[in-house]
Amino acid sequence: MVPLFRAILAGGSLRDRVVASAGGLAGIVITAAVSFLLLKDMAPLPMIVAPMGASAVLVFAVPASPLAQPWPVIGGNIISALVGITVGRLVPDVALAAGVAVGAAILIMSLLRCLHPPGGAAALTAVVGGPAVVSAGYLFALVPVGINAVLLTLAGLLFHRFSHHSYPHRAPSLPQQTDRVSDPHPEDIDRALADLGETFDISPEDLALLVARVSHHARIRSGQGRRRGAR
Repeated sequence: MVPLFRAILAGGSLRDRVVASAGGLAGIVITAAVSFLLLKDMAPLPMIVAPMGASAVLVFAVPASPLAQPWPVIGGNIISALVGITVGRLVPDVALAAGVAVGAAILIMSLLRCLHPPGGAAALTAVVGGPAVVSAGYLFALVPVGINAVLLTLAGLLFHRFSHHSYPHRAPSLPQQTDRVSDPHPEDIDRALADLGETFDISPEDLALLVARVSHHARIRSGQGRRRGAR
């Protein structure tokens, strides 16, 4: 029988998904409520923008992801909104402007080390968000996008003090191994990633730690197997 819940993310238990759901609820409620209090005189601008929903998924469901850290959340959303506003002013065709804005946002976020998928939505919103967004000009990147992003990040920092997840995430130190040949080296990780030619949503430090723990448990299993065979 197929289990009712089968984790898509490695290490993602049902408990973690329930905790993430509670975090997303709390984070968006806090962000929206405080934004309404701070920005109630800024109508007709929206008090909270849709990209925050996507940011909340990252912050609360995958807080170890490099894409979910505070700088990507805040910098990625603000910078992408600025890119979208600029492109919207320079490119008159809306369809072309939408594509250019998202593509440029990806490039600039990557160069500034703040790649954040919801940033693409922030750039797109700046182009197609309607008269209120267009009339706000560059202010839109700060109000409400910047304020929303800062509040959501603060909510994530507070929530993860109780969720047992580190946020901002810091990979634990690699354990000392007796079999030094099996220890992963940063250069080995870099070469393996280059061999695969893919981008994975995990930091090199976390990947090295994962490889070390896999090697550790493989040695334990191998030793247990030899002991059983000797009996």
